[in-house]
Amino acid sequence: MFQKILIANRGEIALRIQRTCRELGIPTVAVHSTIDAEAMHVRLADESVCIGPPPARDSYLNIPAILSAASITGADAIHPGYGFLSENAKFAEMVAAHGLTFIGPSPEHIQMMGDKIAAKATMGRLGVPLVPGSDGAVTDYAAARKAADRIGYPVLIKAAAGGGGRGMKVAPSPAELEDAMRIARAEARAAFGSDAVYLEKFLDRPRHIELQILADAHGDVIHLGERDCSLQRRHQKLLEEAGSPALSAQQRDQLGFTVTAALSTLGYRNAGTVEFLYQDGQFAFIEMNTRLQVEHPVTEMVCGIDLVREQIRIAAGDRLGYRQSDVHFSGHAIESRITAEHPVSFVPSPGRVSLYHAPGGPGVRVDSALYAGCVVPSVYDSLIAKLIVHAPTRPEAIARLRRALDEFAVIGIETTIPLHQRVVDEPSFQASDITVHWLERFVSD
Repeated sequence: MFQKILIANRGEIALRIQRTCRELGIPTVAVHSTIDAEAMHVRLADESVCIGPPPARDSYLNIPAILSAASITGADAIHPGYGFLSENAKFAEMVAAHGLTFIGPSPEHIQMMGDKIAAKATMGRLGVPLVPGSDGAVTDYAAARKAADRIGYPVLIKAAAGGGGRGMKVAPSPAELEDAMRIARAEARAAFGSDAVYLEKFLDRPRHIELQILADAHGDVIHLGERDCSLQRRHQKLLEEAGSPALSAQQRDQLGFTVTAALSTLGYRNAGTVEFLYQDGQFAFIEMNTRLQVEHPVTEMVCGIDLVREQIRIAAGDRLGYRQSDVHFSGHAIESRITAEHPVSFVPSPGRVSLYHAPGGPGVRVDSALYAGCVVPSVYDSLIAKLIVHAPTRPEAIARLRRALDEFAVIGIETTIPLHQRVVDEPSFQASDITVHWLERFVSD
């Protein structure tokens, strides 16, 4: 097992990783920018190192500074969390080159799945169903028009190197294709340094279903069930559930068998999430995230397995120690992502938190690094808390979430708590009559 782990991240995920490390008896090193000097993940770490000024490019994306911090503190492993450098293959390579262990997949698999075109081609060869799309990148309008005519309108133009909705545009008909492609390429170039795009069939009423997997270095691959992440705004997830109300146990088992067989053939290692669109009883692969997901707590709640602990054990060379038949699912879990934004306009609301009160009680978990008096900076992602509830059934989980949201108090900044309160009271959400387009219409009403 590792002697000391540096956590190359901040906020709630850094604190989440620290907690598991503490339970494992592993000291931690927190890295931070100057603006995060008083952050909770810094206060609770065994050691901390300032790695630069507030802009992420000068601190949390500063690879030399992070590797130097690991060296001077004697860390022998680095956990990247999610975001920042978590899916940076070059970073994973440099960690290994410095004699440290990267707690995550191999650089080769990070790079493969980070290129959405390569990921689709790879998964398709391994028998995973795909969304109909172009054969690789489209480089000009003529190629895009030819591919779109074959796929059928509407089509979705997507950045090959990206995610999170950036470099993604819908062309409802041939008349809009050229402008949509031009805008998507410009956004992709600005966000990811590459203007490579590809086309997919735009599905009008899909759900977003993702499968959590774990794989060790000894060839064992299992899944921990699915999450339904259909509540999204601008391709950013707002609320996630485990399991999906839309799937049967038989569908879960079939999807799990297909995905674990593919990743076993691929030789994948550590945690990963394989994402699908689901419509009319059919799954279609869209991408794979080679890291811990923001929404991992709902999986932990229904299967009782600490995903961070498993990541660390796998990276240390341990076997999973259990088979697929040993994994059991209990009840239903829901996560609300609380952000520092106005609940209607979604304008960011950084500032000082004057009062903070987290909900509690049976089946309630809050992952947050907030405290009264802390400052929410304007230079990072607006996620400030994750409220997770677990109950025997989905209706009971919704009731528990409503109660917990009513208890949640964050004063001094605007938050999206009121939006979540509106969502849980909406009859169509309660009936799970939703798609990935539902929330956009809901917030615009």
